[in-house]
Amino acid sequence: MKIINHVIKMKTAATLDFIDITDKIQQKVKQAGIKNGVINIQSLHTTMAIIVNEAEPLLISDMKTLLEKMAPRTFKYMHDNFKIRTVNMCDGECKNGHSHVKAIHLPTSALLNIIQNQLKLGKWQRVFAIELDRSRAREVSLQIIGK
Repeated sequence: MKIINHVIKMKTAATLDFIDITDKIQQKVKQAGIKNGVINIQSLHTTMAIIVNEAEPLLISDMKTLLEKMAPRTFKYMHDNFKIRTVNMCDGECKNGHSHVKAIHLPTSALLNIIQNQLKLGKWQRVFAIELDRSRAREVSLQIIGK
């Protein structure tokens, strides 16, 4: 049994940026040389999700609309009240309560099968990293396990 770890680094473009990382993941699976096993794909951020879904532009637009309705940027979040918030603060803190609330509705990771040295996906399935906050540097951790 082999265990291989890798980190995909990226720069997101905007809030609700859906980034298709399927090809990068498949490339790492092939390089790992694992014939059969699993891969765990994990966001290293509280405001970035990992999903498996269809790469159809109108569907992605629908998902963005629904996420914004569920946690609109215009709502007044306690997390954004820097006069009373005292924990997990950093220099240049931005108001991003909306992105954390969106995140509770989405997974931070996906566990997928590897069969015959290929990521096993259905006909329309793609792996997306979804930026829930703002444009910034991001990392997605991959752990490939198998033989």
